[in-house]
Amino acid sequence: MAADLFIRNARPFGGPPVDLFIRDGRFVAANEVRSAIEIDATGHIALPGLVEAHTHLDKTLVGMDWFENRVGPTRNDRILADRKAKRELGIDARRQSARQIMQTLPHGVLHIRSHVDVDTEIGIANIEGVIKTREALRGLVDVQIVAFPQSGMLQREGTLELMDAALRAGADIVGGIDPATIERDPVRHLDAIFELADRHAKPVDIHLHEPGDLGAFCLELILERTRALSLQGRVMVSHAYCLGVLDSARQQALIEVLAAERVAVMTVGSPSAPALPLRLMRQSGVVVASGSDGIQGTWEPWGNGDMLERAKYLAQRNGMTNDSDLEETARVCTYGGAEGLGLDHYGFSEGCFGDLVLVPARTMAEVVALTPQKRTVIRRGCVLVRGGEPAGDLPAIE
Repeated sequence: MAADLFIRNARPFGGPPVDLFIRDGRFVAANEVRSAIEIDATGHIALPGLVEAHTHLDKTLVGMDWFENRVGPTRNDRILADRKAKRELGIDARRQSARQIMQTLPHGVLHIRSHVDVDTEIGIANIEGVIKTREALRGLVDVQIVAFPQSGMLQREGTLELMDAALRAGADIVGGIDPATIERDPVRHLDAIFELADRHAKPVDIHLHEPGDLGAFCLELILERTRALSLQGRVMVSHAYCLGVLDSARQQALIEVLAAERVAVMTVGSPSAPALPLRLMRQSGVVVASGSDGIQGTWEPWGNGDMLERAKYLAQRNGMTNDSDLEETARVCTYGGAEGLGLDHYGFSEGCFGDLVLVPARTMAEVVALTPQKRTVIRRGCVLVRGGEPAGDLPAIE
């Protein structure tokens, strides 16, 4: 069991210095702690555990040989190349997911939602591999697993049955992808996805890259099914590029319905895709989360999984430069992600889990703009990383 902690002189989200107390893995009032290990935060900013709301743990190439990317420019080119890589590169989902988690832990990433491939070539092997990693590293990080039919579901006979098997094996969320451009039948695809969610009592997270009016139409279908099945607060749309190109009236109308139905939106702030109206979405009450997407994979070679760096990308993509805007992007990568993932007991209030990241910075704008390293990472009151270095016996990953 982790020792009680007394963290002096920390500044939650850049606020005034306070003392934080953790007992039995949760934040408590000062009078509940009698004897504790003391940590002087020296005025560093305290953040709750960073939230990686969208990645692909099973497909990262972290620690493997460099992949020479000769993949074509379309999404279908990338999907085909990815399927080929699974066969030829020896991408072991258990090993690679553990490598990515251990790479992002020193950044303070303590909560991850990963889309994990399910298809007729690999079955649910990747799901089983990431489940093994989740169990092995449960003491370090929370991992949510999305059963993800990246190659399509309706057009590949047997995939729907594999999705069902993945959920029975331990996947947490029903995934989907581009109901019109990949599946060619948005109504049937979404009906199948939401039927699985209803039968298994699971949330939904759908990749929606489709542009303009086509994407808006698919988004409307998602909202209809969310309302019909009373899944408010349990649906996320990942990417939702259509919101960045619609005329203002339709954009505003869709955003208002997203807020009303409590459908979250995940954006990575991609430089090659339409920028979502981040300010408008946040002001309208839409839950906005963010993620790294693929890290060092066959699609793209980028990424280190630092969610504060991701906050910086969001700010840059949206032309945000003032301090209050930079703080908002940090909230997207913490509280926004936590709400989108449905995390309980998140934050610094009494009773919340004793998870936090101490960042050596003076303001939240500095945290986002400079992304200082040498962070201290604490989970459930246990110090995992101190000043950027492992503080205990962390698992060795092959």
